[in-house]
Amino acid sequence: MKHLTVATALVGIALPLTVGCASKKYVRNEVTPTVNKVNELDDLTAKNTRDIRDVDSRSQQGIQQATSAADQANQKALAAGQAADQANQNATQAANRVTSLAGTVENIDNYRPVGDPTTVLFGFDKSDLTRKDKQTLDELGQQLANQRHYLIEVHGYTDSTGPQDYNYQLSQRRADSVIQYLASKYNVPAHQIYVIGLGKDNPVASNTTAKGRAENRRVDVRLMTNTVEAPASAQVQQPNSAQPQ
Repeated sequence: MKHLTVATALVGIALPLTVGCASKKYVRNEVTPTVNKVNELDDLTAKNTRDIRDVDSRSQQGIQQATSAADQANQKALAAGQAADQANQNATQAANRVTSLAGTVENIDNYRPVGDPTTVLFGFDKSDLTRKDKQTLDELGQQLANQRHYLIEVHGYTDSTGPQDYNYQLSQRRADSVIQYLASKYNVPAHQIYVIGLGKDNPVASNTTAKGRAENRRVDVRLMTNTVEAPASAQVQQPNSAQPQ
């Protein structure tokens, strides 16, 4: 009887423990899937957020690129319009110069040189004007203020050193330097200037010596005018008074 009582007591003690363990395991089994689902939802939400940010970032980049491309297109269109306007202006000016030049050329035989030509010398393979060259051209430029109808002939030359084609280009650059100086400082219109680059043609000295080659590296500038000076008025001879007889 005593043994039965002890066994009953042990069973009574063990039963709550067994029930407690079973309850904890049940709760864990029930709660764990829920926690996992919450974690999965958090991961999915985070992924969706990242994807949205990525799409938004790419959209902003696309918008910026499209805006930049549109701005560049507008700038190119504006530049093209300005270039077209400038081309039209240049064409109009060129047409005016051609018209004026055509009228001048028709009467070129009426022009006569004024004084001796002005000569500007250049260094070997050089086309820039020195201070001395500018002083020489200033003497010519001061004469222009007193001229009404004039032309300026500008002939560029080189020595015989180097290829012929290069010398023609060099002689043209030398002549251009003279023209640019006269045009910028003395407002000489382009249609009043006749320019030509003659290379090594028409040397004024022998190209066999250094001194001769230095003299051939030159630009000759001649002032031409069609103004004819009025002839001096003829003196009227008064008849002698008749002598009384």
